[in-house]
Amino acid sequence: MRLADFILQNMEPILQQWEDFARTLTPAAEGMDTLALRDHAEQMLRTIAVDLQTAQSPEARILRSHGNAPRSTDITSAQTHADLRHASGFTIGQVIAEYRALRTSVLALWLPPDHVSRDQEVHDVIRFNEAIDQALAESVVTYATAVETARNVFLGVLGHDLRSPLGAVLLSAEVLLRAGDLPPKSTKNVSRIYTSVKRSIKIVGDLLDFTRTQLGSGIPVRIERADLVDTCKAMVEEAKAYHPDRQIELLSEYTLPWQFDKSRIEQVIANLIGNAIQHGEADSKVTVTLKTIDGHALLSVHNDGLPIEDSAKANLFSPLIRHLQGGIEYGADAGLGLGLYIASAIVSAHQGSIEVESEAGRGTTFTVRIPSVVNQVA
Repeated sequence: MRLADFILQNMEPILQQWEDFARTLTPAAEGMDTLALRDHAEQMLRTIAVDLQTAQSPEARILRSHGNAPRSTDITSAQTHADLRHASGFTIGQVIAEYRALRTSVLALWLPPDHVSRDQEVHDVIRFNEAIDQALAESVVTYATAVETARNVFLGVLGHDLRSPLGAVLLSAEVLLRAGDLPPKSTKNVSRIYTSVKRSIKIVGDLLDFTRTQLGSGIPVRIERADLVDTCKAMVEEAKAYHPDRQIELLSEYTLPWQFDKSRIEQVIANLIGNAIQHGEADSKVTVTLKTIDGHALLSVHNDGLPIEDSAKANLFSPLIRHLQGGIEYGADAGLGLGLYIASAIVSAHQGSIEVESEAGRGTTFTVRIPSVVNQVA
C-alpha cells in the first residue's frame, strides 16, 4: 500500500494520535472537544494524500524544494488551523510540535508492504515531507501575521485610551501654571509634571502613528495651503523655549506659501530638531534651512558632532532601531526610536523624500523634499 492510500484508509487512528498529542500541549486544550483538537487535520491529511497521488516533474520538485512552488490564492486548511490555534492560546512552538508529531505518527504507522519498492518508498517519504513542510510554512506565516496584527491593534487601543487621561493631566498642570499663584517649589513640581506628561503624549502619538503604518493604513495627512516659513518659525521658537541652553537658527525666505499638512510637518520639524539637539555637540549650533529648488521645498536640519556610522545609515529610518553612538540610551530623553521612522512616513505621505548626509568634520544634515503639489489620497 502506497503512503497516500494508507493515509486515506487509516485516517481515524492518525487523527486520534493528533488529538491525543494536542491535548497535552497546553492547559487550554483540556476544555476543547475532539472537533476543536482535530481542527482541520483531516483536511490537511486529505490534501497531502492528493498531493502524493499527483505527478510531479523534476522542475516542479526543484521549485518546491526552494520554496518557490505555485501558491493558491485560496485560504488553505493549514492557514485556518494556525488562526484558530492562535485564538485558542497555542504558542507557535506548540503548533510546530503538532506538525512534528503528525509527521512521526504517519511514518511510524506506515509499514510499506513487500510489493512497494525501495524507490517508491523513498519517493513517498520525500513527497510526504515536502507536503508537511508546505503546510507547516503556511501555518507559521499565518500565525506570525495573526500575532503581529493583534500586537498592533493592542498598541492602537492602548494609545487611544491613554490620550484622554494624559490630556486631562496636561490641561490641569497648564491651568495651575497659568494661574501664577503657586509657591516656587510647587511651580517647579507642576512644571515637571507638565513636561513629563507632554512627552508621554508624544510617545503615545508615536505609538499610534507606528500602528497605523504597520496596519497598512499609512500616516493620514490633510493637505491645505499654508505658509511653510511660519510653520518652521513656530517649531524653532518652541525648540528654543524647550532648550534655552542651545542655539537654534532658522535660515529661510520671508514667506513660502505651500501645500502641506501643517500639524504633520510640525511633527517632522520637531523630530529633526530634537534629533539634532540630542545627538549633536552640546555647544554647537543647530541650523534649520528652508528654501525652494525645482518646484520642491527643501527643509534641512544640520548639527555638528560625531558622524553617523555607515552601518547605521541603512536602518536609520526603520522602526524601533536607534543610531546609538555610545550604546544604550537612558534617562528622560530616551524614547522609542520611532521619531525618524514617523518623520519618513509623514514625508512619504506628502510624496516627498528625506535623506541624510553625515561626514566627520562636516556634521549631519537631514534634508526633506516636499513637492509643490501633493495628490491627496482619499
